[in-house]
Amino acid sequence: MATTTATLTLTSSDLSSDALSLSTTKSCYKAGTTEGLDETTGLVKAYLRETTPIDPFPVVKDATNTAENGKVYIANLSTDDTEYLIISIGDAVIGRLYAGDFMWMPWSPKLAHVSDIEIDPSVGTGIWAEWICIHNFKDIYVDSADS
Repeated sequence: MATTTATLTLTSSDLSSDALSLSTTKSCYKAGTTEGLDETTGLVKAYLRETTPIDPFPVVKDATNTAENGKVYIANLSTDDTEYLIISIGDAVIGRLYAGDFMWMPWSPKLAHVSDIEIDPSVGTGIWAEWICIHNFKDIYVDSADS
């Protein structure tokens, strides 16, 4: 059984009148179990050269198993503070990742036809990004030879 643990720590000495120190750790389990997520898309590091949205996690559109769950990590590896990645799910923009920013969130492809994640670079001159999905999806990813 795979074991994946996510840890997030937030600290600040001057954000508020008191020092801020938050830390949380969570093991990543299959939905409703204590069994670890055991599949991955693999870590992808890509140099995005166009401002056309990309779908980093293409899935078969009829995925309906409600027990499928995953954790998504996306990072903007740029060092230029003006460059960002627009992250959207379906038609909703959920935010921008500026240079050095990352996101970690739960995601299920149950409604993949309306909830595909997209990454849209702000510049066409090139921006480094990386992503991975750790999951328990079975046979739902589109084979790159089929796309």
